[in-house]
Amino acid sequence: MQHLPVTVHTVPCLQDNYAFIIHNSQTGQAAVVDVPEAAPILAKLAELNASLTQVVLTHHHWDHVDGLPELLDQSTSNQVAVIGATADAHRLPPLDLSVEDGDQVQIIGLDGDIMDVSGHTVGHIALHIPAISAVFTADSLMAMGCGRLFEGTPTQMWASLQRLRDLPDATTVYSGHEYMAGNAAFAQSLGEDNPALTTRLAQVKTQISQGIPTVPSTLNEEKATNPFLRADVGSMQMAIGMVGADPADVFAEIRQRKDNF
Repeated sequence: MQHLPVTVHTVPCLQDNYAFIIHNSQTGQAAVVDVPEAAPILAKLAELNASLTQVVLTHHHWDHVDGLPELLDQSTSNQVAVIGATADAHRLPPLDLSVEDGDQVQIIGLDGDIMDVSGHTVGHIALHIPAISAVFTADSLMAMGCGRLFEGTPTQMWASLQRLRDLPDATTVYSGHEYMAGNAAFAQSLGEDNPALTTRLAQVKTQISQGIPTVPSTLNEEKATNPFLRADVGSMQMAIGMVGADPADVFAEIRQRKDNF
């Protein structure tokens, strides 16, 4: 599996969004996850001389879908399949394939597992591709953060995050925004006694100062330092004065603090 000719390219879009191109250099095929705007994605596809075959939309928010019509219109590919959640189909652009939790899809010849990760929105999906140890999480699990709960409940989001946390540690997490500066400052503000957090904060400070994207990250990094994945960890519960509380309630408290940060 380590010899697969597949590379994931991170494409900055808009002010702080990311799209991702999954490219097979052997076949020339490419898939795109989320389309905040078309121009940067089209430019990268042209640079790769890649043929777009699929687009996966994680959720309906404008900054993840608004570039799709132009992308499809300007694409040199003859046929592009648009994939999105059945639960979100009524507010997504027209879909060629609607999917649900547990479905498996073929993404440029690789098996992709669809995960319902509702919370930020209801019907938000993540795409896990085990063969390349990658999960595309958009605004569910983010680098040292998670999405604001616009539609779902804390209990829903905590359940979604636990499912993502259960993926293999070496999984690379491709999330939807460059929010690290704020997320890191918030994580530090909670005061958890966590040496791994101290180490990562120093690392991301360097990345930010040099203009290096902090996305993607690894799941192992997120488990060790992301406060939203640590609601059932004793040191986090101690830091916010909720030792022994239901982790869903701890998560809700952390999320509320972030909303007001």
